[in-house]
Amino acid sequence: MSFYTTLVESTAGERNALMATSLVRDALSGQLTRERYAAFLCQAYHHVRHTVPLLMAVGSRLDASREWLRSAVAEYIEEEIGHQEWVLNDIAACGYDRDLAAASQPNPATELMVAYAYHVIDRVNPVGFFGMVHVLEGTSIAVADQAAEAIMGSTGLPPEAFTYLRSHGALDIEHVDFFRGLMDKVDDDADRALILHCAGMFYRLYADVFRGVEADQVAALAA
Repeated sequence: MSFYTTLVESTAGERNALMATSLVRDALSGQLTRERYAAFLCQAYHHVRHTVPLLMAVGSRLDASREWLRSAVAEYIEEEIGHQEWVLNDIAACGYDRDLAAASQPNPATELMVAYAYHVIDRVNPVGFFGMVHVLEGTSIAVADQAAEAIMGSTGLPPEAFTYLRSHGALDIEHVDFFRGLMDKVDDDADRALILHCAGMFYRLYADVFRGVEADQVAALAA
């Protein structure tokens, strides 16, 4: 069995728990309000803006034996630059002030997820960050397009409010194929164990981010 397959199968329980959160259920069933969607985007901004800095930190801490992985990180960085601006544009398209959103404080769960990512990179092993990549990209591809359609239908928001979700939907499947190839090249048992552990942790942390999203959090961001 490939390591990528092991990663998917070993974290199925945590993935199912994330998919069972009310935010995901309401998004997919067309019951999410404009306010709650904007609140989700605000939290997305607060972790997406760290993606490139986190990737840069990973690349800087990989040793010479993982040069092949550093090259992959460089590709990820090129792909991810500027995505936080897409989120802010979507927030503005929802009728909220993008500058106030950018200046807001993240929810505790969002702050903790980002902090854990930096901790793993800085204090444990940078390879563990790929557990986060698996969770964020895999989750997005699984539900992003369907959620965007359902939320658009329930809120009447324009297509311009769904740039972030659409960019991480089915068209992003090439990223998963790329990630699968990377994970199947990881042959160190300790690295594999850490990626599995971190993926489980990030599923739990990301589910907590979803659970913390409340509609009234964007009241002060009205444009």
